[in-house]
Amino acid sequence: MADVQEIILAEPRGFCAGVDRAIDIVEHALNKFGSPIYVRHEIVHNTHVVDDLRSRGAIFIEDLNDVPAGATLVFSAHGVPKEVEHEAVRRGFRIFDATCPLVTKVHVEVAKLHKEGYEFIMIGHKGHPEVEGTMGQLPNGIHLVEDVDDVWTVQPGQTSLLAVVTQTTLSVDDAAEIMAAVKKRFPQVREPKQQDICYATQNRQDAIKVLSPQVDVVIVVGSPTSSNSNRLRDVASKYGTPSYMVDHARELQAAWLEGKQRIGLTAGASAPDILVQQVISRLRELGATSVRTLDGVQETVKFPLPKGLRND
Repeated sequence: MADVQEIILAEPRGFCAGVDRAIDIVEHALNKFGSPIYVRHEIVHNTHVVDDLRSRGAIFIEDLNDVPAGATLVFSAHGVPKEVEHEAVRRGFRIFDATCPLVTKVHVEVAKLHKEGYEFIMIGHKGHPEVEGTMGQLPNGIHLVEDVDDVWTVQPGQTSLLAVVTQTTLSVDDAAEIMAAVKKRFPQVREPKQQDICYATQNRQDAIKVLSPQVDVVIVVGSPTSSNSNRLRDVASKYGTPSYMVDHARELQAAWLEGKQRIGLTAGASAPDILVQQVISRLRELGATSVRTLDGVQETVKFPLPKGLRND
């Protein structure tokens, strides 16, 4: 048995408004039109959520060729490249766009500045669907940097009109470090009016910074594909606290908790609360005797459903 005495919950944790909206869109579409509903890419990066929706009639695809004529199609919360959007319209699907409005904000900024002649440096992770969606807003002229080293080798076509956009789920601290390098190399670069990293990512990382020094180990509930969940684990580790990510309570290992008195617990923005409760139950089985929640930001953001689903 481990020596766990207390579980301390970060606040806020778990679902954000964009994830809530994306899942609601699929659920409302299933209710209104029946199954199957096709979803391009995982609606959000969480195994539990995807498996649950799949069991109710959602079919997750990567290629529009896998969607039959006349079907209902939902774009995931991460956004899609313009060519995917145009192809879906051309094929005549009934389309609902579950792109997080905060990602759409970045897309709108890219389109606006592109018309003014700007090229872009995008700070983000290669291969992530959000990055592919944002870079796919233009045929060219967006240059990806993943770290400070990339900043020194990136070669935009021109530097007089250059703007920065970022993936919304990055580490706030890492993004700031890369941004500083971009400004050093390209002093005239245009920064976003408001940072692109979303409020929920920022709030959860701030909460981990408060939590980590108070605990002996941090458990992050989230799926391996979830960028924001991985960043929470990274932030805890940077504070010197051993940290682990679990997709499910079954993955908890008693060895992680040996000799640990205080267990910090949080969840990525795509992880439902039921998974957190299951982890708490498992920690109680391993010896935890109490649970308390730290004070933190209370999130009240809500995003409306698209037209055609609002009255469902």
